[in-house]
Amino acid sequence: MNGWTAAAAALLLCGVAPAACGAATGPVRRRVPGQNLATTLLSLVMLLLAQGYGRPAYTDPALVLAVLGPAGTLLYVRLLADQLAAHPPRPRSLLAVTALSYTAVPVVVLPLCVATSPGRATVKLLVIGALLVLGSRVAARAVTAAVTSGHGRTGPAEGMSDG
Repeated sequence: MNGWTAAAAALLLCGVAPAACGAATGPVRRRVPGQNLATTLLSLVMLLLAQGYGRPAYTDPALVLAVLGPAGTLLYVRLLADQLAAHPPRPRSLLAVTALSYTAVPVVVLPLCVATSPGRATVKLLVIGALLVLGSRVAARAVTAAVTSGHGRTGPAEGMSDG
């Protein structure tokens, strides 16, 4: 076990596991931000494992997760907007999850860029980092918008049917 795999194991146990627990259990106000944080941290774990095992192909699942993770959060926000508006996430917890995402990405990606030889791999790491930060920002703004507006209590969301 080297330092990269040890960091991946620590991030998996101390970051992904609690975020995944929050995403799998409890009220919707905890599940949606937990899902967003879990996908961000899991993508960072994949990047650390790619460096630790010397397998550049492991960065591809991190790239896919960086794109699909925020998309999944946006889907949940869209489908659960009424529940989020009725029971919104606590502002401090939403801010803490967003701040954790913003700080975890550079803390992991920048040392990986230094350890990686300059070239396509470094550019790929920077693109994945940018996608993770932007995806976290978009998801946090979507949760905030769902909390303030919801879909209303009069009927189903636009494009949705009752049955």
